[in-house]
Amino acid sequence: MSELDQRVSGPCEETTEQQAYLTRILLDHTAMPLVQGTFLRGVLPTQDAVRLVVGTTEAVAAHELVAYEIPLSDEDDEPVTAPLVLGWLRTLVSGALPCTDMSVMGMPLVIADTTDLEPARPTRADQVLRVLRTLAWPFVENPPHPTLCGFLFTGSEGMRLYFAVEKTDGLIAADVRLTGALTALLAALPSLVEEEERWVTDTADPHCVHTVNLVTW
Repeated sequence: MSELDQRVSGPCEETTEQQAYLTRILLDHTAMPLVQGTFLRGVLPTQDAVRLVVGTTEAVAAHELVAYEIPLSDEDDEPVTAPLVLGWLRTLVSGALPCTDMSVMGMPLVIADTTDLEPARPTRADQVLRVLRTLAWPFVENPPHPTLCGFLFTGSEGMRLYFAVEKTDGLIAADVRLTGALTALLAALPSLVEEEERWVTDTADPHCVHTVNLVTW
């Protein structure tokens, strides 16, 4: 299986906004299954696409996960919506895993052909969340800065967060712990990821150009 190393470099503003939007809407499925027993375990931003990582509720090891790459635009070059991406993903994970000779970060990578892919119908929970989210969490023109473009569970108590930072031509990945002083970490995180002295060049993750280790912060 060939390891794909398509490194993200300098995503345009439209791409960053689209990846942030998909991340924001799909993250409910880290706790709510996509289909029975299958959960969202990561959203990996890449050039003109998004890689949606799926597995069981506790899966973090690469061999337990599968990444599906879905384009950010449709046949008419229009941005795809989160409900459409969710419908495609449900269709993909409901069937047998397609044969693939590609992988990324050790995970099998499936490049989805959405041309004739029929999206699964929205569930009742999808419709409820759409109504409640719109009212309780309305769209804002200026999203939080830096922009969260993706995430990946890295352990039972760890997560990697992908941010678009203006200071660099690419994304910064911050490794954090899900326990401890989360309130303090979340308050400091926007400034911490922009401190260049914390940046470490990453060669293992093609979805970022630098990492920041905040696990022990």
